[in-house]
Amino acid sequence: MTARPANAHQARLLRLLRDGGPNSRARLGDEVDLSRSKLAVEVDRLLETGLVVADGLAASRGGRRSHNIRLAPGLRFLGIDIGATSVDVAVTNAELEILGHLTQPMDVREGPVAVFEEVLTMVGKLRDSGLAEGFDGAGIGVPGPVRFPEGVPVAPPIMPGWDGFPVREALSQELGCPVRVDNDVNLMAMGEQQAGVARSVQDFFCVKIGTGIGCGIVVGGEVHRGTTGSAGDIGHIQVDPEGRRCACGNRGCLEATFSGAALARDAESAARDGRSPELSSRLERAGRLTAADVAGAAAAGDATSLDLIREGGARTGQVIAGLVSFFNPGLVVISGGVTGLGHTLLASIRTQVYRRSLPLATGNLPIVLGELGQAAGVTGATRLISDHLFSPA
Repeated sequence: MTARPANAHQARLLRLLRDGGPNSRARLGDEVDLSRSKLAVEVDRLLETGLVVADGLAASRGGRRSHNIRLAPGLRFLGIDIGATSVDVAVTNAELEILGHLTQPMDVREGPVAVFEEVLTMVGKLRDSGLAEGFDGAGIGVPGPVRFPEGVPVAPPIMPGWDGFPVREALSQELGCPVRVDNDVNLMAMGEQQAGVARSVQDFFCVKIGTGIGCGIVVGGEVHRGTTGSAGDIGHIQVDPEGRRCACGNRGCLEATFSGAALARDAESAARDGRSPELSSRLERAGRLTAADVAGAAAAGDATSLDLIREGGARTGQVIAGLVSFFNPGLVVISGGVTGLGHTLLASIRTQVYRRSLPLATGNLPIVLGELGQAAGVTGATRLISDHLFSPA
């Protein structure tokens, strides 16, 4: 796709059609501050670009029936969510409905060349399935800080070999389409905003607890990235001055205390020390433990696993309580791989936040699990690239 909206009015119309689906000229006119004649001019120009198409007659509102228009049904966006231990790739239509979604285990520490070989193999499978001949744009999330304008990771603690790698440029050449790159948790927040639990919320946090911990911050409906793109890096807030050494080099960070990796480490320690027969038997069978093992053991009533989850939730809740007091969001979403720990984790986080933050900030504050699971990141990635393409050239 080479066409872009020529002005802010056209960009607004495209985003309305993306988020609301096909609509009549009359109803679109109700949404944008344009006279009927000016609206007709802008819609006709969009029809000429091929970004939108006519879609039959709308329901009558009295008088002449208006025509429906919709985004071109052939538009295809690619969402790529690179996590610490897996890769998700999905293709969507222009309304960001997922048409195909693949997931594959992958260690981000293998480096950008190996990871992108796997990504391109997955993209090829989606293309060969007939879902897309090509792509109009791609959004990519990576599990580390990103200098957003250039699409380049900067000193990511859990991504050796990625510092300064030109992700956007490299993928744009391979895919032959525009590419945007962001931190993975920002994309999770955008995914929940687009199609999940945060659909009607303008100011919220999305806290990802996976291999690492991060926070997507949405202010007035837009992701807040900060001056250099590192906003929301809450995994490296110190919670214990005497705590364990973190991958970032500091001591006692939240991420070193409670994350998927930290939980697996502490579970293995408990298993070897004989504190949990359930974890010991799981370790013996598999040779290693994951956060999913802790979730399974907790579901089976294992007291040690429940304690590990509650302690980690309390640490995380302490940090979130400080953020809530500072920012006063309308919603806190808990997402990421560790959400398999479910309501034990959620209850522990809620207890800390409601206890430590002032009533004015928490009186009507929902703290909930994300709705989209593994689809959150790829959905947010396609929203990222569509926001870029549906903005004035």
